Amino acid sequence: EESETNVTTRVVLRTRKTNCSKTRAARVRPDYPLTRTTSESEMKLMPPEFFQIDALDLAPRLLGKFMRRDNVVLRITEVEAYRPNDSACHGRFGVTPRTAPVFGPGGHAYVYLCYGLHMMLNIVADKEGVGAAVLIRSCSPVSGMETIQERRGLKTDKPVLLNGPGKVGQALGLSTEWSHHPLYSPGGLELLDGGEDVEKVMVGPRVGIDYALPEHVNALWRFAVADTPWISAPKNTLKPL
Repeated sequence: EESETNVTTRVVLRTRKTNCSKTRAARVRPDYPLTRTTSESEMKLMPPEFFQIDALDLAPRLLGKFMRRDNVVLRITEVEAYRPNDSACHGRFGVTPRTAPVFGPGGHAYVYLCYGLHMMLNIVADKEGVGAAVLIRSCSPVSGMETIQERRGLKTDKPVLLNGPGKVGQALGLSTEWSHHPLYSPGGLELLDGGEDVEKVMVGPRVGIDYALPEHVNALWRFAVADTPWISAPKNTLKPL
């Protein structure tokens, strides 16, 4: 599926011999330590049109971008794409009070409660009415470490702090009330770009979707920054793209 929105940066389409038909490569930013050369003043909000493309195109492009709320800044290191006609996507249920944000225009947040415990942050993709999103699976900390540790209830600077989608939602202090929030508007929860790009991405099947159809269970729609410990388990299913 192709978005009709004009996007300046295209990704390279690569076909793999798997039950999934296609994966895409993209340019991503290298891993950042807690102190970076890029200052927050140099970060810029991504425009709405950045998000309004196929979720499978958007997912790898989100790697290396920054999520900011209050004094907390996280760098996105791992994502999963969820698409229309995808038996693992919440959109498969149609428009309900819970899933309505997924059918909004790309660039908004979709936050849902998982197992009654974890707030899962998704970035809505594509045009309004499509029903697609990208789950933020893992991040690395950039700033606001004390706030992150306090929200997580965990005094560590190890990857266990942010290597899972529920941990990311907790570190950002999110609730379902953040659903529909525009990530391209200043204030609140923002998605920001910082500059540098590399071409080192890992790809693999998504996690925890055994209920889905085999072609969707095996689809290579999980993307992670290579050479970083800030990714979730299982790591051995991720391979270089």
